[in-house]
Amino acid sequence: MQQKITPCLWFDNEAEEAAQHYLSIFENSRVLRTSRYPEGTPQPAGTVMTVEFELDGRQFIALNGGPQFRFNEAVSLSVVCEDQEEVDYYWSRLCEGGEEGPCGWLKDKYGLSWQVSPRVLDEMVTDPDPEKAKRATEAMMRMKKIDIAELRRAYDG
Repeated sequence: MQQKITPCLWFDNEAEEAAQHYLSIFENSRVLRTSRYPEGTPQPAGTVMTVEFELDGRQFIALNGGPQFRFNEAVSLSVVCEDQEEVDYYWSRLCEGGEEGPCGWLKDKYGLSWQVSPRVLDEMVTDPDPEKAKRATEAMMRMKKIDIAELRRAYDG
């Protein structure tokens, strides 16, 4: 079944490079189609216009649209991890050449914001016991990359 809503990521001229970078990080990923600018368009004819690709089965479009627009934190991609090994893997690969942010957020080398967090984080910060939820939330607020063991210690009190 074709995905009904597909995020389009606007790059200056790094769409193909970025798509390849993301494909190298996520399993079950592939390029679906690459289109090129024709004559008489704002970009040089023959240069990459869009790259349609899948990351772990989810479709995206990377567009070389020029320098007018930049990514910001208003939109991010969230990666839910099962354990600390996964958190560490995605954090290190996505943060390569980018910058760490607070509470499991980072910007990759293209400026795209990502959230890398363990599934258990959501369970802890939404626990029906308000004290446990508060301790877990306070611990998360002090972190950059999420540390599950530290979260667990705070949550357990």
